Amino acid sequence: MIPMVGLLAATGAVGAAGVIASPDITEAEQYSAEWWRDVLLDVPLRLVGLILFAVVARYLAHKFINRMVRRTVEKEPPKAVLGSARAARIVFGGAGAYSERRALRAETIGSVLRSITTVVISAIAVVTALEMLGYAVGPVLASAGVLGVALGFGAQNLVKDFLGGAAMLLEDQYGVGDVIDMGHAVGTVESVSLRITRLRSVDGTVWYVRNGEVIRVGNSSYGWSRALLDVNVPADADVTRARRLLEEIVHVLADDPHWRELILEPPEVWGVEDLTPDGVLIRVVIKTKPLEQWGVARELRERIKQRFDAERLALPVATETPAGGAGGSAGAVNPPPATAPPPFAPPPPPSSSDNP
Repeated sequence: MIPMVGLLAATGAVGAAGVIASPDITEAEQYSAEWWRDVLLDVPLRLVGLILFAVVARYLAHKFINRMVRRTVEKEPPKAVLGSARAARIVFGGAGAYSERRALRAETIGSVLRSITTVVISAIAVVTALEMLGYAVGPVLASAGVLGVALGFGAQNLVKDFLGGAAMLLEDQYGVGDVIDMGHAVGTVESVSLRITRLRSVDGTVWYVRNGEVIRVGNSSYGWSRALLDVNVPADADVTRARRLLEEIVHVLADDPHWRELILEPPEVWGVEDLTPDGVLIRVVIKTKPLEQWGVARELRERIKQRFDAERLALPVATETPAGGAGGSAGAVNPPPATAPPPFAPPPPPSSSDNP
């Protein structure tokens, strides 16, 4: 607001100085009552009224935007959908209208809208002030258009970044707190703006990615997540028994009061996923709240290990063969390669027939 008022005041001062120093006004007209009224009362009062109108319009626009954002953030989701609390958690707990991500997105869009309204109101006020002062607005707008085209060609990457950021916010591709994969950068989103997305990887590295350079993005916490675990059982083990044990383990985990709130749907044991030389892979999946799949998977691994040990169902251990062979040592002498040259043989002694 302060820069806008200062700009309008400077415009008024320049215009007033131009009116006073105008060579088209004679000395008699310069000191007439009508001239002093126009210079000191008419144009300044109109400029002051314009400034007040612009300030009030900006205040009302920002207040309306803040109210809409506050309604989105503070409104709570219903406790049940069709009489089911679990359905309410599934619908509104992740990507619903009342999720935390949506609240952060609403605040970001609100900030952008406030900036846009300030720029638009300031531009309209400046153009109107120039017109009040008697300046030709057409050439000014034409010059501004040419300057905008020149800046657009010179700052294509910047425009591309802003357009990409605006599309990302409107489409709700990701938000603060999401775990995303942008190709070379993988981590948790810490900040989102129209130009840059900042995320932090698991080792603490902070990545700054320009929104215009994002070709594809994978979101691991959009709406809901899934803990996917492939349990490797020995090849000679009873697969039916192992599957029954896994079903018991996952259902006990889902009934635990601590983990019940994090699991959205009953866990499933899909069955044999693959056959490997080390054993049989049985896949277990659990649908969880966003960002909770890793904690659920760790707890599930621990319970599987404890239950399998109690049932004397050993998990296979992968074995690796040393690089030097099964019984070789690091200091063993390797045979020469097949392409090695033959051993050097001394030339035969010269015969007597070769002497002169």
